[in-house]
Amino acid sequence: MSAGAPQGDAVASGQALPAGCSLDRFLGGRLGVYQPQAGYRAAVDAPLLAAAVPARGGDKLAELGCGVGTASLCLLARLRESGVAGVSVTGLELQSDLADLARRNAAENGFQAAFRVMKGDLAKPPPLLAPHAFDGVFLNPPYRRADRGRPSPDPGRALADREGDLGLADWLRAALRLLKPKGRLTLIHSSERLGELLAGLEGRAGDVRVLPGFPGGGRPAKRILLTAIKDSRAPLVILPGLALHDGEGRYTPAAERILRDGAALPLGGDAR
Repeated sequence: MSAGAPQGDAVASGQALPAGCSLDRFLGGRLGVYQPQAGYRAAVDAPLLAAAVPARGGDKLAELGCGVGTASLCLLARLRESGVAGVSVTGLELQSDLADLARRNAAENGFQAAFRVMKGDLAKPPPLLAPHAFDGVFLNPPYRRADRGRPSPDPGRALADREGDLGLADWLRAALRLLKPKGRLTLIHSSERLGELLAGLEGRAGDVRVLPGFPGGGRPAKRILLTAIKDSRAPLVILPGLALHDGEGRYTPAAERILRDGAALPLGGDAR
């Protein structure tokens, strides 16, 4: 089984499988995540995003659009294994069924105390998502603009893949509003929208670092990981890219270390 692809599995915990869901394994099987069999399903983007999020003991982090919690749980699993203690993550999710699954996933993986999930709208975030309250914010916003292509017939996938009332600039503003001064923003997105990302951060964040993710075989990057420091004036840095696959379509050793072994993927930048 490839390192980053979720794997359907029997319920190891003895709990009943939620209706319409599978139990999928991440980080070499160490993390079990319930997610809907239809609609949007987390795969490699979630552990890649988690690997790029830095954290120190006691940090308060937030994930916007957390879905069933895969990225947050991959992050917390890495921190637990590396001995980083006291980090808390607050997740915001618009879809009630996904928020419920995220809470269950947190509990069954032993992170119910560290991962708090709130159902809410990014346009009107709950009071607990207070401005300037978080050391770091991470997110995987919808990749498609509202005016591009046909939406998926599945409502859940359409909501996750395609922008609605809020565009990419709105997601960035919301994330930056939550950050403390010099707090760190981390996201994964489509490479074709890098220009919009940089424009949305202009004058608000600096020390922007971009890591392209290459599918292999000499093909162009399809994904980028990006990190930025709120209120920094440091210049943009384009990092050496990460090759995800070799010439035969297998995950590279570097990708395996992240997706299966749970290794961090530091993008560098100013320390707080």
